[in-house]
Parts: sequence; C-alpha cells; structure tokens
Amino acid sequence: MGTSLFSQNKQVLYGFTETPQTLMLNPGAETNYKYHIGIPTLSGFSMNLGGTGTRISELFLDDGINFNTKLGNVINQLTEKDFLSVNFQVDVLNGGFRLDSKTYLSFGFYEEIDFIGYFPKDIVTLLYEGNAGYLNTRFDISQLKMRGELFGVLHVGFSRKINRKLNIGARLKLYSGSLNFSTIDNAGSFTTTEAGENIYRYYLNNANVGINTSGFFKNDLVDVGSNGYFFGGNMGAGIDVGFTYHHSSKLEFTGSLLDVGFINYSKNIKNAEIAGSYIFDGIELQFDSNRPRDYWEELENDFNEKVPREENTNSYISWRPVKFNAAVKYSFGREKRSKECYAETIKQYYDNSIGAQLYVITRPLSNQFAFTTFFEKSFGRNLHTKVTYTIDDYSFSNIGVGVSSQIGIFNAYGIIGNVLKLSDIATTNNVSLQFGLNLIFN
Repeated sequence: MGTSLFSQNKQVLYGFTETPQTLMLNPGAETNYKYHIGIPTLSGFSMNLGGTGTRISELFLDDGINFNTKLGNVINQLTEKDFLSVNFQVDVLNGGFRLDSKTYLSFGFYEEIDFIGYFPKDIVTLLYEGNAGYLNTRFDISQLKMRGELFGVLHVGFSRKINRKLNIGARLKLYSGSLNFSTIDNAGSFTTTEAGENIYRYYLNNANVGINTSGFFKNDLVDVGSNGYFFGGNMGAGIDVGFTYHHSSKLEFTGSLLDVGFINYSKNIKNAEIAGSYIFDGIELQFDSNRPRDYWEELENDFNEKVPREENTNSYISWRPVKFNAAVKYSFGREKRSKECYAETIKQYYDNSIGAQLYVITRPLSNQFAFTTFFEKSFGRNLHTKVTYTIDDYSFSNIGVGVSSQIGIFNAYGIIGNVLKLSDIATTNNVSLQFGLNLIFN
C-alpha cells in the first residue's frame, strides 16, 4: 500500500527496482520476486499541480502593492508558452506474479485525471486591457489550447528475461473515458485599426475556434458525469514498452515508451465550432421614431451569417500524451552480492551508482523535457537511497531524495522532490512527495 504526491515525471522512482511501482514506468524493469500484492485504492496514489512562468502566491503577498498592479505584472510576465498542468492518479487494483523463471506478469486498474492549459496571452491581454493601446496589433486566437479528461485504465503487462544481458517488457492498456473536453487546433486573429466609416475598424480574420466535449451534456442539458465516473464507456487502447540492458555488470541502459494510445469518445457528445471572418466599423445610430431599429439584433444576425456557428454530436479521438524515458547507470564500489533467484537472473549489486535520465512528454504546443542526474547508495542489503537533480520546465534546481528499505516481505519507501522548497511551499512551482508499503514475496 502507498500514497504519493508527485509529477508525471517520476524521476526518483524510475529505475528504483526495489519497488514494484517502477514497472509502471518501465515494463522492462527487472524483477527478482515471486509476486506482489497491492491493497485496493492504497497501492498507489499520485497528484501533481504545476505551473510555469509565475506563482499564484505572488498575487497575495503582503507587500503594499495594489492587487490590480500585481495582476497586470503577472499577465505581462507570462507568455503563451507558460502552462498549468494537473495530474491525479489512484490505483484501484495492483498486483503481479511470476509465470515462470524468466517471466513476471503484472496487472491492475487505475483512475486518472489529466489536464493541461496554456496561457492565451493575447486573449487575456485584450480582455484585461482592452484594445485602445494596441492599434494595429494582431491578437492571436490560436494561443487558446486546453485539454482535460477523466478516464480509467485496465492494464496487464509482462517483464521477461531474454538472456543475462537483456530484459524486455510490454504493457497493454484498455482505456475507458468518462469526461473529456479539448480545444486545441484553433486559428484566427483580431486586429483594430484607425480606418473605416467610424474612428476604428475591427477585423476578425479567418477565425476557426472549436471545442469537443464528452460527458458534460445529455439531451442538450448540462449533466456532468453523464458517462459515469468509474467506467465511462468511451473505449480506447494503448501500449507501454521498455527494456533493461546490461552492457557489463557495472554499466546498465534502460528505456521505455509509455501511453502510445487513444480514446474514442462517442457517448454524450456535444461539439461546437465557429468559423469565418468579420469586419466591423461600429454602430452608426440613426434616430427615427417612425422606423425604430434594433441595432444589436441586426449586428448579431450579420455576425452569425458571416461567422456561422455549428453544433454537432460527432465522435472524436483523443490521443494520450506519449511519455519517453531513457537512462544510463554506472555502478561501482564494493560488490555486495550476486543474486540468482531464477534462471538467468544473476545480477551483481554494488554499493554505489551514478547515472542520468532523459524524460520527454508530448503536449499540444510542444514537447516537454526533463533531464536528471542521480546518485544511488546502498547501506547493506536492505537499505537503498537515491538522490536526483532535475532540470525541467518548472525549475533548474529540483533536488529529489528517495529511500527504500526491505524487512522480510515488507518494502517501505519514501520519496521527496524539490526538497529545497519544502520550507516555503507557497512559492514553489512544483512539489513532489511519495511514500508507501509493498508486500513482496521472494
């Protein structure tokens, strides 16, 4: 059983083979136990809330500066590349057992919430400051990018020893989507100029804005959760693959590709899209009591004619964000033991290891990268530690610490990330914490 708070990039847990949870990050990780059991809903819990560019706490500092001034400073500081991401995952079921001397089978079911939204700087600036100070400035509508979903994942995977050097693995995932919304591929711009029949002329150029939703409406009425929250019925599939390769007893290479898959949303769909261009010179009021005019209705009808809006219930596909891990590790120091639990699983264990890891995740605007260096130290047979230093979108000084201890069948571990910010969590962009207890039978 365990509970954790960490980002999607689990740099401390990756390669920490003393815990079965590392199989979820690399299905090709090596195992030297007969089976493991996770307590339902407690075998794994993770949550991440992170953002780039600024910290919300800066708006509420007691520094004597007016709130509106600070809000304006935050808006000016952020760019269209800054984002807010939220990820929540809980294991409902997790376990595994050995099929034979070379193959380990693992399985489970978990629920996940995933959200990412980019800061639409041009749109927010236009709404907050207006267009008076931005004549002839092009406000880009394509900066509006946002996606979120709630789904369940039923998975089964294997890790197999090919020979003394190579271990491979794969995991099949069946997705069941409950909630989804996405507005990604938007286009168009808004510009104000000094021209036309009035003082200003407004241009909405080649606008194409759409949003897809599933599970938020039913029979044209708002009904959040209409697909259910446990099994949503919108089906999809994905796969994880990974490997571990020993170039020598001291030099090890690992890699994995996770969540290569999709969900086809077809239940309780409501999509909307507007597309077109529009030029507006303002309203010229003509006072004629004999022929009164509804100017706003005329404007609305003219706009809807030139920039039509369409709603539909067409099914659509949501691709999962693919994650890539690659690492190299060099072990040295006193050789503690050579362990041979099963056929062709002889492995030398050393007191110390150093290495580096690369993490990449696909996102709507651009891929996100993280680079980690780490040092592992073992104290005897049953106590293992790991220290990491990570550079990513959130920070250039993220230090993480992990500890794992094995006593009989009980494996206790704890992981803390971004330890330099623990004393002032309110000012950090990202915090991670993980701990747990596994039952491992050798």
